[in-house]
Amino acid sequence: MQTKKTVRSGQALRGDGRPSDSQDVRDLVARLLVLLGEDPKRTSLRRTPERMEKALRFMTQGYRQDVDQLLNGALFPIDYDEMVIVKDIDFFSLCEHHLIPFFGRCHVGYLPNKRVVGLSKIPRIVDLFSRRLQVQERLTVQIAETLQSKLNAHGVGVVMEARHLCMMMRGVEKQNTVAVTSSMLGVFRTQIQTREEFLNLIRRGTVGDSE
Repeated sequence: MQTKKTVRSGQALRGDGRPSDSQDVRDLVARLLVLLGEDPKRTSLRRTPERMEKALRFMTQGYRQDVDQLLNGALFPIDYDEMVIVKDIDFFSLCEHHLIPFFGRCHVGYLPNKRVVGLSKIPRIVDLFSRRLQVQERLTVQIAETLQSKLNAHGVGVVMEARHLCMMMRGVEKQNTVAVTSSMLGVFRTQIQTREEFLNLIRRGTVGDSE
């Protein structure tokens, strides 16, 4: 059975399943190589436009994904009212200002309101929004607001810690700088005790870490 591919509105697929504008992207990459002083016909660069087009498609696939399809009904009624946390979720994204990666870890917690979400869906939601052109602040808010909306939770907390290559490779060139952003919704915002519990739990060592 052939899997149906999701594409953005107005984006057609060729007979081989590739987006119809793939060649346009590859032509732009070849032109960019020329403008940077390179020869796209050089042996090692001949397939660079193709590789870069495929890489960009992968790194921006979040535009072509739908949250409801991703969740796929993985919301379960349960009588559980304690905090649920999934922490140390690795993520990679592209800074929308320079198209240079930023990457790090995301910590997510929520207080259920009579239902929970499958644990694997939380990293998938992080990936969905990470794989777009982003700024870390908006990315943090999008993850939190999506979980709050879909779960109708009593509260959601999201903390993201990231290194930005646009600060490390260029600009100020600070190699050890970490950007930290947070979004606290519901009781995570209004109740200091709940917020502190979340922050303390994500600071603890991960299961399996040595003492």
